[in-house]
Amino acid sequence: MNKTPNFIIIGAMKCATSTLHEQLALQPGIFMSQLKEPNFFSNDEEYEKGWNWYLSHFESAPVDALCGESSTHYTKLPTYPQTIARIQQHLPDAKFIYVMRHPIDRLISQYIHEWTQKVISEDINTAINNFPELIHYSCYTMQLQPYFETWGKDRVLPIFFERMLSHPQEELERVCQFIGYDQKPQWNFDLQAQNVSSERIRKSTWRDFLVETPGLRELRQLLIPKSVRTWVRSWWAMKKKPELTPDNYEKLRFTFDQDLAILGSQLGIELSCDNFKLKIKNQGLNWVKKT
Repeated sequence: MNKTPNFIIIGAMKCATSTLHEQLALQPGIFMSQLKEPNFFSNDEEYEKGWNWYLSHFESAPVDALCGESSTHYTKLPTYPQTIARIQQHLPDAKFIYVMRHPIDRLISQYIHEWTQKVISEDINTAINNFPELIHYSCYTMQLQPYFETWGKDRVLPIFFERMLSHPQEELERVCQFIGYDQKPQWNFDLQAQNVSSERIRKSTWRDFLVETPGLRELRQLLIPKSVRTWVRSWWAMKKKPELTPDNYEKLRFTFDQDLAILGSQLGIELSCDNFKLKIKNQGLNWVKKT
């Protein structure tokens, strides 16, 4: 009998979902897909590969293991509008974990990622107008509402990036309790954070070949002084962290405060851009159960 995932980490992009994926994969009795982001239910080109292709990512899972995958494309409305219907068709009993962070911080991190991938070339203040997905993917209530309507809030666990940084063991235990894991998990502090984009290096096919090819890498380190390598590397580096103008920051804060007000009401607290980090770090939050 083919294994299917019991749970999915559905996003959000640039919120340490890769780190959570790797931490869960280290726990005995939990199997995470080796391909971290199958994007099966969101991307048409992946969905066309068929259900058996998707199941192949879980065929090596132990019989009694809890299985999961992590695809941030599953909370990228309106880019991938068919995601919910596809998941409902194939995984009607799944549980979902949604990781959030300060919406403006997340937007800036996504901008940096898209810049390094050569998707975006312009300044961030221009990009927020030309690439509305930068804003959409930080509107957490908008992304979550279809999951609530389809599966109910009790099948979606809210996790926050800032809280996971300050209370990693506690948050890992909360995730494991939610997915039905009956052992005590252990956060591995030796595991490096995944997909860190702080270096802000733009991709280059020929440079990446020279840097990553075994043999060439060692030869380069032997023959070329580090100061020269650092200078060359700077050709592709983002020179400074992108900064929003005060006007654009205020516009974004107004937009996100509206979304956070709804999110906060569902969590039983008042949330805004200004108080987000303090509130999130100080308490673990679950949806308010309506009576």
